[in-house]
Amino acid sequence: MEKKIVKNFEEKLRNKGYRNTEQRQAVLSAIIDNQGRHLSTEEIYDIVKANSPDIGLATVYRTLLLLEEMNLIHKVDFNDGRSRYELNKSNEEHLHHHLVCTQCGSIHEVKDDLLEQLEKQIHEKNGFLVTNHSVKFYGLCSECQKNNSQKTYQKT
Repeated sequence: MEKKIVKNFEEKLRNKGYRNTEQRQAVLSAIIDNQGRHLSTEEIYDIVKANSPDIGLATVYRTLLLLEEMNLIHKVDFNDGRSRYELNKSNEEHLHHHLVCTQCGSIHEVKDDLLEQLEKQIHEKNGFLVTNHSVKFYGLCSECQKNNSQKTYQKT
């Protein structure tokens, strides 16, 4: 999958007349290597800077915008004040759903399309064809639930 993404990126750069720089490759590699982590711009910057100390934060921002424009990544907002990024997966009909822990901030992906039936109903009743949706569930992850119950037992 990674090779396909990189090849697609290189082709899109050429078609738009952009050069394929080491910095652009490093930003894309950081996202590919950390799939599922929903990295913020600053986290991507820290990862890339470890191997490319000369890269600037502005370059990372510009590269993320370019990757998003090329539809290779998309920005996700989890209402924590930071934009996060993940790869667009060509095999997904819709964006996947996210479970966001309000205590520790962990983010987990739900692969199942939970709204397929609702989309059908919307189309049948309203004549509106849903082409995509984004759903985020907020609550406590299993680890935080376990930690909270242990704290409760320790207090009594």
